Parts: sequence; C-alpha cells; structure tokens
Amino acid sequence: MNIKKSIATFAVASLAVAGLAACGGNKASSEDTDLTYPEIELGTTGTDLETTITFYNGRTDMGTDTYKGKNWADYIAEFNKLYPGIKVDVQTDSNYASNALTRLQGGDWGDIMMIPAVDQSELPTYFLPLGDLKDMEKEVKLTDEKAYDGKVYGVATDGQTSGVIYNKRIFEEAGITELPKTPDEFIADLKLIKEKTDAIPLYTNYAAGFTMGAWDAYIGGTATGDDAYMNQELPHTRSPFSDPGDGTHAYNVYKILYDAVDQGLTEDDYSTTDWETSKTLMNDGDVATMVLGAWAVTQMQQIGEHGEDVGYMPFPISVDGKQYASLGGNYSMGINIDSSADRQDASMIFIKWLTEESGYAMNEGGVPIAADDDDLPSIYEEFSEVEMIPNLPAKEGEEDLLNDINSESELGINSNGDKKVQGIVEHAANHDMSFDEIMEEWNISWNDALDTLGVEAK
Repeated sequence: MNIKKSIATFAVASLAVAGLAACGGNKASSEDTDLTYPEIELGTTGTDLETTITFYNGRTDMGTDTYKGKNWADYIAEFNKLYPGIKVDVQTDSNYASNALTRLQGGDWGDIMMIPAVDQSELPTYFLPLGDLKDMEKEVKLTDEKAYDGKVYGVATDGQTSGVIYNKRIFEEAGITELPKTPDEFIADLKLIKEKTDAIPLYTNYAAGFTMGAWDAYIGGTATGDDAYMNQELPHTRSPFSDPGDGTHAYNVYKILYDAVDQGLTEDDYSTTDWETSKTLMNDGDVATMVLGAWAVTQMQQIGEHGEDVGYMPFPISVDGKQYASLGGNYSMGINIDSSADRQDASMIFIKWLTEESGYAMNEGGVPIAADDDDLPSIYEEFSEVEMIPNLPAKEGEEDLLNDINSESELGINSNGDKKVQGIVEHAANHDMSFDEIMEEWNISWNDALDTLGVEAK
C-alpha cells in the first residue's frame, strides 16, 4: 500500500465536499483572534489562558460505559495536564448530521464543532480561518477539504478510507478463504454466508439514515481508480449512473446493495435496523458485513468481547484488476467565528493538541492528519495491495458546482443522500422497481439538473 506516497503527493486533495448550503449566519466579530494554527507551539502558546470552551460533536459512543477506547473525559484530562486553565465542555448528539446544520444556522453550538455539510463558500460565514492554505499544508494533510479562497477553516479529526467491515470468524465458517474483489464475488460470498452460517450476510442499517448515505463515498476513486472523477469529472458527466459494463463506477456500487436485498441476503425487516445495536451484532458475529467507512471499525471492535473478529476489507470493485480506496478526511473541526478571542485561541490550541499530540486518529482507527505522521492503524492489514487515493478538489471556480447539481437534482451525492439510497433498499425489498429503472430515474434527474444549471457535460 503506497499510502505515504499518496498522501504526500495529494496533501491538498480532498474527498467530495458534501454540501447543503446553509443560509444566514453571523458576521465576524471584531474581536477575532490573530493567532493561527501554524503559530501555535503546544505547551508554550496560551498556557496562561483561563476559559471554558464547548466542543459539539457526534461521538455519543465515547461517553458510554460500553465504550472500551479512550473517551472524551480521558482526552480532556490529558489535555489539562498541559493546559489546566482551558476547560473543555463536550456536547454530543446522536442525530448530529441533521441537528448540527440547524444549530450552526442558529449560532448556539459553542466554540468547536465537527463541520456539517455546508458549501465551501459558506465556510467563512460561520468559521474562523485557521491559517493560509500554503502554510496549513505544511502542518496537516487534506487541507483543501475545508479551504476557501486561500484560507483553511477546518482540520479533519483523522483520515478515512472506504471499505467493508466484516466478521472474520463468520467468513471462515462460510469457507471463504479469499476476500472478494468484484461485485459478483461479493454477492457469491454473501450467499455462502447465508447457506453455511446463522449470520445476516449484509446488514443495511437502513433506519439510521446516515449509514445509507455512506454508499455514496465509494463512487469516486474507489469505483473508478480516478482521483479526478468525483469533483472534476462527475459534475460534467451525463447519465453517470449507467452501467459501464466492466463492474466499476457508481452503477455497480449501488447494484451490490440492490442485489443483496433483492436476493434475501440482508436482515428480514430493514425498517427495524438499529445503528447502536448493529455494533454489537457485528462484534458477536450475528452480522457478517456492513458497508461503512473505516471510522466505524474501532467502534465495533470495542463494543464487545470479540473485537479480534472484526476486520476491514477493501470495497469489492476492481479497475483493470487493481483495487483502490478513496482517502479523505473524517469530520473536520471548525471554530465559531463569533466566539470571543480567548475562546477562539483556546479552541485552536485544543484542535492542534487533538491532531498532533493526543493519538486520537490512531486510537479511532484513522489515518493521522499531522503532516509528518505516516503511521497507520492495524485495521488496514487487508489493504496492502490497495492504492489509497485522495479525490482531487474541484477546479477553480467550480467549488460549489457538485453541490449545486446535488441540490437541483435532489440526489445529494455525498450530501444527505441517504433517502435515495434507502429507496434502493425499499424497491429491492418490495420488488416493485428494477435496479435499472432506479438508475434511469437518477440519470434523468441528474441530466435535468445539468441542463437547468447550464453545465457543459458529455
């Protein structure tokens, strides 16, 4: 796995910037800090600060008794050894993706938040610039994901790839000795699991919503092997959901889900799935596979007594015989532009500490974001032959084009697209619409959006 080379080459590259344009917002305070992220020397800068900051995020699991990893209280206790005067109040939300947008627009979310789906052009409305892009590139990876007009407004908690969580014991019981590399091989393995074990072959996690939208993350570099596809080519492509005939691209990503449901290889009733319960089901071997980003692996390993059974494999699509995995940032941490100057300083210091000193990324199974950290967590042991590629950012002047097409077409690729993917599950379970009919509907919506927006496409 040539991850070091990939990260170094594409340090400013980004995954698709998901967008639901936020409206309104607050104006910058005249008391904004002059401090920048690159200027901070941990243990020296701001040691005399006495303030309390609020950190709003979606990691509800890190405050539960069943969570076996380091929780927020552990991290903050370590931070306070270095900065005893900065108190960190953590607020978590189980419906974060939706509620974060509402709170962002209302301005009542505190000082640090994991930035929800907003257009890049909206970042300066809500968030404090952490530094110039050219300077931030030297400090952290994937800086371009939350950059606008030469400024960076967020730092990812960790880097993530797109793959499949699986239970090693169940695969062994089913007699699967090689991991699947194509959609056909994956479906064949799910059939073996159903035939030879008591596990649910593929758990859709339909009811959680956000877990359905996760399927969108695979249609870029993972399914095409092309780092320019997601943000540069897709917005100029007509009928992108058509079958290319070679087992790749978006068509074959979503078809895996349709075929699994259609052939009875998922849970009996998709409406009764439960996100929190699913972690235990995977740990116990009651579920064989789930299609989710690497961020979820450690949660499922740490929830029960069988963490060693939970593994992570590349998504089963090969391009000319080679597998790829899109590399991008998890949620990025941003600072409230309307917080007081001392809270902004304290927030920036905490973000830099969490990124560079806490070990958070490795603890959570993520790729460390600090520019000089090339370590990888053990969950990537099955990715030795996989090339990780960050999706290149949009071309200059087209930063919001994909978001505009998403909004006009109502498909929400990588941006609140859970309902359209839930539709795949519904139609496959009800047998009332073929997969090709669904994809044709999507193509029509996409092409109409291109025409309405006057986008040149082929």
